[in-house]
Amino acid sequence: MKDEDKPFFEQEMTGVRPLKSDAAKPPQRQRGKPEPGTLYRREAAQRPVKTDENFLTSGFVEFVHPLDVLSFKRGGIQNGVFQTLQRGGYRIDATLDLHLMTVEEARVEVYDFIRGCVRYEVRTALINHGKGTRSKDNRAMIKSYLARWLPQFKEIMAFHSAQGFHGGTGAVYVLLRKSEKAKDRARERLGLSSGKPEPQSD
Repeated sequence: MKDEDKPFFEQEMTGVRPLKSDAAKPPQRQRGKPEPGTLYRREAAQRPVKTDENFLTSGFVEFVHPLDVLSFKRGGIQNGVFQTLQRGGYRIDATLDLHLMTVEEARVEVYDFIRGCVRYEVRTALINHGKGTRSKDNRAMIKSYLARWLPQFKEIMAFHSAQGFHGGTGAVYVLLRKSEKAKDRARERLGLSSGKPEPQSD
């Protein structure tokens, strides 16, 4: 601006005040407590990934008829032991009822039940699975999956459909492997040393 124009400019600008800026200030991040959702995400990220230990299949299985007899025996099981199981001759130490369950619900219950039987040294158990006679296509859904699941447990030595007074073909007897502690107790009762075999096999 030329010097001679400066007085004229000042005269024209008399009473004029600079405008205040209306530009919004950037929001300031408050350092208060984080929101609940933020806390949950932080905790979830820090938690170790939990794997499903349940190895029982939930895929396709061969379906059995509602009245079919389920029967399974591992090698090494004496015929007399298996026959006693078949006729319901062993004391039942634990039972599980799978009626009205979905396949996934039964899958979880069976896994937890057998793991509990192993933990508490249950020798013989009874699982009520139902016959599935109400199904339109004669497919015993839970019974079919149970027939597939039970042999997947290495602790299960044998199973067989129950006698009528225990549910018949709607239930199954399960014989579990004798624990090492139970074997030692049996040896002590019989006066055997740990190096000698038991007279009765698993």
